[in-house]
Amino acid sequence: MKHIIIGGDGFVGQRLAGDLTALGEAVIVADIHNSAHAVYQNARFIRIDVTAPETLRAIPLDADDVVYNLSAKMLSPIMPRAKRHEFFWPVNFDGTRNILEWMEEVGARKLVHFTTDMIYGHSVTVPQTEDHPANPLGEYGMSKLATETLCDAYRARGFSISIFRPRLIIGPGRLGILSKLFKLIDLNLPVPMIGAGTNPYQFISVFDCASACQAAWRAGIPNSAYNLGSDNPPPVRQLLGDLIRHAGSRSILLPTPGWAVKRTLDMLDFINLPLMDPEQYLIADEVCILDTSKATRELGWTARYNDSDMLISAYSEYRKTLNT
Repeated sequence: MKHIIIGGDGFVGQRLAGDLTALGEAVIVADIHNSAHAVYQNARFIRIDVTAPETLRAIPLDADDVVYNLSAKMLSPIMPRAKRHEFFWPVNFDGTRNILEWMEEVGARKLVHFTTDMIYGHSVTVPQTEDHPANPLGEYGMSKLATETLCDAYRARGFSISIFRPRLIIGPGRLGILSKLFKLIDLNLPVPMIGAGTNPYQFISVFDCASACQAAWRAGIPNSAYNLGSDNPPPVRQLLGDLIRHAGSRSILLPTPGWAVKRTLDMLDFINLPLMDPEQYLIADEVCILDTSKATRELGWTARYNDSDMLISAYSEYRKTLNT
């Protein structure tokens, strides 16, 4: 049996590949990019493009192999409204369809697939369990929800597919929108919050995502969806305050009227000059907390890292990049 990590040269894939090779497992990383990461001392790399299905056939896939689909276009960089569909759907949806068709051709039936908590949209219940209504607020979430529907169809054809819905993944090597926050703090500038900052904000560590993949594999790839998030996330004000103190910055937290900021961002988005994606700012002052107890019950998985430590670690990595 082999572990085939599609999109494995990215953030989560490198950690998962490292963890699996450390266990003595055979690992193939397949991606359009090759970062020459140290993990390739023990894992084979094959260059593929999920939007070009013929490239997937270069991967030596056997019926008993486990495939992990980590390939995705994310919410960074921020795309203008007019370009979002063409940016997200070819990789997120068409790429997933190509992977499933390729697996079916070979007779492989075991898939671990990452989507996002953004399929939920606005909070209807708190915390959000896996049966929370799905009503995504933009093309990213819609493309990911469409892949879940596709996975359901393949489950009916004999596939075993575990789906993970993570909150914002952070850790070494991934900054995204956080780089803007870190620059404000380094410049001792005010840090605006959408709303009063009293709502909690939940992250998930890249290391916890990798351990969830292993938990799904050990559990036999259950045909189910699982939320991934930290435990006991603190309010935004506390989270940012801890980071500012850690950085020794003179930045202050600036609460704003959430409704006014959102309408301003809506207007900028309408004229294709977005500062944030609507899927980010429309829920920024809401209580959006994932209930991860299902993953604990069924997979034996729990998050190890807390939000404040994750954010400070990400800031430390950001500072290292400035000094190299």
